[in-house]
Amino acid sequence: MGTKLITREGFNALKQEHDYLWNEKRPEITKIVSWAASLGDRSENADYTYNKRLLRQIDRRVRFLRKLLPALQIVDYSPQQDGRVFFGAWVEIENEEGDVKRLRIVGPEEIYGGRKDYISIDSPMARALLKKQVDEDVIVPTPDGEKLWFINAIDYEKPGE
Repeated sequence: MGTKLITREGFNALKQEHDYLWNEKRPEITKIVSWAASLGDRSENADYTYNKRLLRQIDRRVRFLRKLLPALQIVDYSPQQDGRVFFGAWVEIENEEGDVKRLRIVGPEEIYGGRKDYISIDSPMARALLKKQVDEDVIVPTPDGEKLWFINAIDYEKPGE
C-alpha cells in the first residue's frame, strides 16, 4: 500500500472504528461465540454460525485498518491554501442550469460512510477543481460529455473550529 492522503477527521474516524471493533465489538461477539459453542452441536446452531461469521468480518476489517492506518498521510489545513481548491477543501459549485452543490475533496478511504457531499481526490470532478479559484469556470469530463461548473465559494475546516 502506498501513501494515501486523508483529512484529520477521516483518520480519526478510521482510528475510532478500529478501536471500537477491537476493544468493544470483538470481545462482545467472542463471548457470544464461546457461549454458543458450549451448547454442543455447532452445525445447526444459528447463534454460533452467525456470530462466527460476524467475528470473521470484524477480524477482516481490523486487519485492513491495521495495514491502512500507518500508510495514511494526514493533510491538515495550511493558510497558503486559502483562495484555491486543494485537498480537504469545501467547494460550492454551480452548473449552467443553476444546480448548486457543496462538495469536500477527501481521500478515497473517506467517501464511504453515507456522505454524499464527499468526493475522492481521484475523481474527475476533484481533478478538474484542483488549484482553481472562486469565480473560475471548470470543465469536468463525464460519460455524457463535458460539463461546465462555476466555483462560487471555497472554504477549509481550520483546526480549532
